[in-house]
Amino acid sequence: MPPTLFSRPRRAATLGLLALAASMAAGAQAAADYPSKPITLVIAYPPGGSTDAVGRMVGTELAQRLKQSVVIENLGGAGGAIGAQKVARAPADGYTLLLAANNEMAIAPLINKAIKYRVFEDFTPIGLVATQPMVLVASQGSGIKNTQDFLHQLRQKPGKYSYGSSGVGTALHIAGEMVQQAGNVTMTHVPYKGVAPLTNDLLGGSLELGVFVLSSGLPHIRAGKVVALGTTEAKRSTATPDIPALAENPAFAKVDINSWFALMGPAQLPPQVLAALRKALDDSLQSPSFRAKLEASGNVMAAPGQDMGAFLKAQVAKYQQIVETAKIEDR
Repeated sequence: MPPTLFSRPRRAATLGLLALAASMAAGAQAAADYPSKPITLVIAYPPGGSTDAVGRMVGTELAQRLKQSVVIENLGGAGGAIGAQKVARAPADGYTLLLAANNEMAIAPLINKAIKYRVFEDFTPIGLVATQPMVLVASQGSGIKNTQDFLHQLRQKPGKYSYGSSGVGTALHIAGEMVQQAGNVTMTHVPYKGVAPLTNDLLGGSLELGVFVLSSGLPHIRAGKVVALGTTEAKRSTATPDIPALAENPAFAKVDINSWFALMGPAQLPPQVLAALRKALDDSLQSPSFRAKLEASGNVMAAPGQDMGAFLKAQVAKYQQIVETAKIEDR
């Protein structure tokens, strides 16, 4: 059979292999040169909140260590899911990253069937940045001054008291449910569209109880506008040693939940890129000045080199138990 019948297919196959090899070589070179252009750090919430504050600090640290600009993009909506989805769909080249929080990583996929991304398949964990407890507070008009008052009044009048959070399925909501389950008390959950309206009702006396991320509640606690009943981690936060942990009361001994922030990238980041990002983050986590900035806003810096994948799995398991017991669903 004349060889000309096979010349074009063979040539096309050869060109295809050459193109693939060239593409792989170019990709390897791009990874080796990383970063050669500005990096976008997506913060999946509006400016001004705790995630935004931590994200901007992280962006500054990464820029210094990677010798490249880091551009902050606030992309709020759907409890962080919109920003997370953008990063999940981004090219796996290290130029689009996510300052992730527990809402969109560990909670939303459990309660919202509309979420399209898969946490363990669509992201590369780079590292944990910081943790921060939440804090249960009471309004000044509630008459509740400590956890003993809280238990007494709520058990005497079950269903009378309400607590507010920043929305259904948020970490604040989950923390409130954990408090209810541990203390065997009943509160009516009032979901707000953010912390600002929750704060207004607490300070105005139309709401008895609320759950804040510590950094958001601390100014009102310090000003004496609300009463801090306790933080939600097993021990007192090193950032606020004067505020008791709820777990100090035996009724809440099993209350141990916090808010956390982590650096994530799209799935399948090249090894060289992942190594560069992890080194930059680990170096940042050993910086005294970065630690001071984080602690000033109520955060506790994570240990360098922590296994973010294992941490995330443990967090999802903890939230899943609370969500299933409380039958929480984001409709």
